[in-house]
Amino acid sequence: MSWVLASPIIIPFATAVLSFLFRKGPEGRWLSVLGSAALLIASGILMAEVLAEGVIAAQMGQWAAPFGITLVADLLSAVMVVITGITGLAVSIYALADIDERKEALGYHALFQVLLAGVVGAFLTGDLFNLYVWFEVMLISSFGLLILGGQRVQLDGGIKYVTLNLVSTILFLAGVGLLYGMTGTLNMADLHGAVQDIENQGLLVVVAVMFMVAFGVKAAVFPLFFWLPASYHTPAFSVSAIFAGLLTKVGVYALIRTFTLIFTSDIAFTHTILLWVAGFTMVTGVLGAAAMNDFRRILSFHIVSQIGYMILGLALFTPLAIVGAVFYLVHHIIVKANLFLVAGVAKRIAGSTELSAIGGLYKTAPFLAVLFLIPAFSLAGFPPLSGFWAKYVLVKASLDIEAYWIAGIALAVGLMTIYSMTKIWGAAFWTPHPTGVEPSLSSLPARDRAALLVPIASLAVLTCIIGFYPEPFVAFAERSAAQLLDPSQYVATVLGEAPMVASGLAQLEGGQ
Repeated sequence: MSWVLASPIIIPFATAVLSFLFRKGPEGRWLSVLGSAALLIASGILMAEVLAEGVIAAQMGQWAAPFGITLVADLLSAVMVVITGITGLAVSIYALADIDERKEALGYHALFQVLLAGVVGAFLTGDLFNLYVWFEVMLISSFGLLILGGQRVQLDGGIKYVTLNLVSTILFLAGVGLLYGMTGTLNMADLHGAVQDIENQGLLVVVAVMFMVAFGVKAAVFPLFFWLPASYHTPAFSVSAIFAGLLTKVGVYALIRTFTLIFTSDIAFTHTILLWVAGFTMVTGVLGAAAMNDFRRILSFHIVSQIGYMILGLALFTPLAIVGAVFYLVHHIIVKANLFLVAGVAKRIAGSTELSAIGGLYKTAPFLAVLFLIPAFSLAGFPPLSGFWAKYVLVKASLDIEAYWIAGIALAVGLMTIYSMTKIWGAAFWTPHPTGVEPSLSSLPARDRAALLVPIASLAVLTCIIGFYPEPFVAFAERSAAQLLDPSQYVATVLGEAPMVASGLAQLEGGQ
């Protein structure tokens, strides 16, 4: 069992070492592709195991929970690892034509693989301290990727990125320290029972808010999101795509995990805060997108607004709402990463990402136009694409509990999303190029064209499959939501058949 859980972490780390050793030759980039493919296979095996066995867990070094390092996978963890594998493979293939030899020699592929390892580790860890460790792995590798190339705008964005994330880290560590002081354990399954025994529940709520802020920075929610649109438009398009697809979702995952498993003692307070945060995040994100005139900046602000939908599902905290949050997470990773990949091709053949400086893509590159419309329509919620079902579930969940105002906001933000997508379409694809250039995919070398378009087309097909055949994906999200709202199997699997609800520290102090 251990290797099934550990291999999705070990594979990208091993690939990172090999890619670094061969970073000055073509072997490095192909090792990155092979490593990403191996990660996808390992994630598929993990998913098959979870579907067959339910929640699975492994104790590293044979130290039983809650004292050792626990790796655990339920349906949510497993699907996030699978999506990481899919996105990682798509971006590693795209990078064959997007990353130049100088950035490869500086270690792009090694940093990319370390980032994948950090993301997977965060999804599979079973305790809060190791979640902090994986956050740091992600922060270091993502900062390296962000400033790779050394341009002034990259350094400016990188400083903003790392500064606010360090604030998040400090808050996270402070919260971890307080929680450990109150319960004597950091194992998340053990905490599920231990927090119920805390006498001062008010202090627990304060700690919960600290975690909410720390993870909120990672997820880029209102009002902590400004680092994202300030930095995501600066690195290579491969880097922007993997950031857009995965990094903020780790923050959302951490919020869903902790606020369904640990911090559930005062839902009326904590989840009301989350509901307001969700509403403001949706509105401010889409307004920011509407105000921008750069392809990548618009997409960056859209990340913020779409994160609001996912937080909405957690905030409503009903079975249907959690289903919507899980479905939205999966759909959005695919769609958003793909839109950034399309932006990279548009820049490559049209010369810029500024909307005022490009145009004519529909006439001269109609295939690229179709590949843009699929994720763009899905992001906006056009039926029957995946974004429509995700928004439909969340709006219905809101109406079911008579939260009409947040349902109205969700619908209005969807309309604004259509407006900003139309803005990109009108300027970049429909209007003739301002300098008379006729951007064409045939201007790209055949090898580059294949490396750039195959991942985009594959992700577009996946978006269509989810949209046209949503039943199995919704059914999966329902099973995942049921596990999140009833974590008894998660707790029992991590702690053994006789769960130890008392804190680990208390047992140690008792000499057990």
